[in-house]
Amino acid sequence: MIQHISPGPLMSQAVIHNKTVTLSGQIAIDDQDADFATQTRAIFARIDSLLAEAGTDRSHMISANIWITDAGNFGAFNDLWTDWLNGAIPPARATVVSALVLPSLKIEIQVSAAIP
Repeated sequence: MIQHISPGPLMSQAVIHNKTVTLSGQIAIDDQDADFATQTRAIFARIDSLLAEAGTDRSHMISANIWITDAGNFGAFNDLWTDWLNGAIPPARATVVSALVLPSLKIEIQVSAAIP
């Protein structure tokens, strides 16, 4: 069985299948004009909320894909990421510098996690 969380006309915010949840790319939709750190923290909050709705949390993440628009933010992201993980073992991760669909966005994050 496949379960969709917050499905919309173009995508679901998350999809659960075989005790694994895959989130769509999360952006700081309500903080588009904010700085990099604020956008990143807003995305972390969205991820935490969606993972909780799926019955899991960041300590069960399997993978993370991160897109940042400015390579100069890579170090700042790593600091924010480490703080957010709060001692959890980090998942497999890829970070790419790329333009995003909305020019005001500075970061997008997509994760998958196991559901215990």
